[in-house]
Formats: sequence, structure tokens, C-alpha cells
Amino acid sequence: MASLRCLRELSRRATTVLSINQTRLISSVRRLELPGTSITHGIPITNQSLTRDLPWYRSQGRHFSSKTEDTDESSEGEDDEDYEEDSAEMEAEREYSPAEKVEAAAEIGYKVMGPLKSSERLFKLYEPVFAVVQIGSHQFKVSNGDSIFTEKLKFCDINDKLVLIKVLLLGSASQTIIGRPILPDATVHAVVEEHALDEKVLIFKKKRRKNYRRTRGHRQELTKLRITDIQGIEKPEPKIVHKPSKAAHTEAELVA
Repeated sequence: MASLRCLRELSRRATTVLSINQTRLISSVRRLELPGTSITHGIPITNQSLTRDLPWYRSQGRHFSSKTEDTDESSEGEDDEDYEEDSAEMEAEREYSPAEKVEAAAEIGYKVMGPLKSSERLFKLYEPVFAVVQIGSHQFKVSNGDSIFTEKLKFCDINDKLVLIKVLLLGSASQTIIGRPILPDATVHAVVEEHALDEKVLIFKKKRRKNYRRTRGHRQELTKLRITDIQGIEKPEPKIVHKPSKAAHTEAELVA
């Protein structure tokens, strides 16, 4: 696709250069023309125009303005679509070094800590603490045990442990901590559960009176995360409420 785009660009530039040279050649030859004759390579030719004998003139044809505009606009639209496909393929085929992976993940807002082992027990009971984290260009309000869908995270696999480092706010029943814009000592731990695809979205483009219609479908790649822990804020101790036993309740009824 890239080679096709390059050939189209080269052909366009070649046609513009040829047209400029042709106009200059015609203007210079017209100055040398004698009345009733025209000169080509030193040979006088009577009653014949010079421009019609040139090969470039024979190749040219009459074009109506509406048709040329249609072809130009349709070719421009196809070139844009080809460029988008080429850029997506180049991003998919690019190979990252370990240092580049860590740097790119940090820019998005997470850090990979390794795969989850079968002996580890990261999932805890609900705690009355919440956090606002940023992943890429999206912000999420999360608590312990929540699951969220983000845009696909490139450098992690299923069952990998992640640390979300861009924490904007922490809150509980007793206090609230606001970052400026990020809290450096706060972290949110999560586990990658799956990589999935969102519902299909149809993209339809149309240019009226140009016979231009394009339909494309897109399914956004997503990553599902499960929040396991929030650190950086004092967690209130859970209140234990003792329920009265049935025996005590029956004794109280008998006494009454």
C-alpha cells in the first residue's frame, strides 16, 4: 500500500513538471515562428501547428471539470484510507525493547509487576475507600473489587499484576486527598482479567454529488481490569456488629 501511494505521488509531481516545461517550450518556439510556418528541429513545416506534433499533446485529452474533480476527490479519499491502514499496520508490527515497554506503559499510567501466581490471594473484602485513577486519556472512579474496561493495554497479558501509578484522588469516610495533579505515594493494584472487543461501530462517509460513499466497521479493543487494593490512605477499621443469638432471644421472650 505504501509503494502504491509513493507511485501516485511521483506520477503527480512528474505531470506538474512536464506541464511547466511544456508551457516554457511552447512560449520559446512561438517567438521563433515565421508567418505561415513553424519550426521543429530546424525543418520548416508549413500550415501545421507545432504543438499538435509533440507526443505530450497527443496523449492529452479533453476533460470536463466535473469528472476530474470527482476522480481527484475519490483518489484523495482512498489515499487517506490507505495511509490510515498503513500507519495502523506499522504500529502493530513495531517491536519494542524492554526499556521502551516500561517507558510507554508509564506514560499510559501503569506498571507491569509480573504474572499472578496460583498461591497468591490478592482479592480482599470490600473496603470503604475509593480512588480516581487515570489510564491513558480516561479517568475512572474505582473501589476494591470493581472491574473496569479500558482501551487495550499493549504490554500486559491475562493474569498479569498491574500497578496504576496515576492516582488523582483518594477518599474515604473520614478524609479526602487531592493530587496536584497526581499523588506520588498512592497506588492502585489491579489484575488483567481479559482482552476483549467492543461492539461494532459503523462509519459511513458520503460526499454529495461526487459519487463518493465509504462504509467501514470498527470494533475497539478493550482490556478488563479487576481492582484488588488501594494504598496511600488510612483505611477505617470495619465495625463488627454482633447479632444476638437465637437462644438469648427465646429466653428474653420466656421471661417476658
